[in-house]
Amino acid sequence: MRTFAIGDIHGGLQALLQLLNQLEITEEDTLIFMGDYVDGWSESAQVIEFLINLSEKINCIFIKGNHDVWCENWLENNEDVNPSWYLHGGKETIESYHSFSEEAKKQHLHFFKNLKMYYLDAENRLFLHAGFTSMHGVDKETYTHKFCTDRTLWEMALVADKNIDKSSKFYPKRVQHYNEIYIGHTPTTNYDELEPINVLNIWNVDTGAAFKGKLTAINIDTKAYFQSDDLPSLYPNEKGRN
Repeated sequence: MRTFAIGDIHGGLQALLQLLNQLEITEEDTLIFMGDYVDGWSESAQVIEFLINLSEKINCIFIKGNHDVWCENWLENNEDVNPSWYLHGGKETIESYHSFSEEAKKQHLHFFKNLKMYYLDAENRLFLHAGFTSMHGVDKETYTHKFCTDRTLWEMALVADKNIDKSSKFYPKRVQHYNEIYIGHTPTTNYDELEPINVLNIWNVDTGAAFKGKLTAINIDTKAYFQSDDLPSLYPNEKGRN
């Protein structure tokens, strides 16, 4: 039995299929998807359809990302087109739904509405799309939309003293609550890294699939990771979010 955390897909169905073929998933495995299934490449609706079908055969845990919130709002009300969303992949997502029936769109809306804001496993490992702000942990978070949008958790970790002992009173209180924290949202390619980045007890598995990077899955027990080809090579006639 293995558990994999999978980074932001952003409409890249070809990358997801390539990645899952590498993993050789069985019915005993668990897949934790870190959110942002849509917006970027041309197959956002197709990604959602595939994930719905996959979850009928494999144990899947789906986290909600900020782009998923935008898409959910649009599926619920087609007049609700957030201008920022439209410019950052929403246009491509809307176009991907042109061949989908109203019934299929309702099923996808149900999928989005049932996404988890975060997931905490039996070994006190936390999975969420972006971050949180409460020094007391996610269950004390006042602004729950931060689970989809926060970057301060990751930025705090990046500038922390890497040699600081966990027993130090200066060790960040936010991260002390969990054995490990897994996030997406902020591409590692922003830091010229094509692989997952581990800082303190935080693992960032968004390796820039929305842009020029790859889609990544990491085994949360062994830390072995697997990657698709870079997305522009899989969608040579598209720009993604570049």
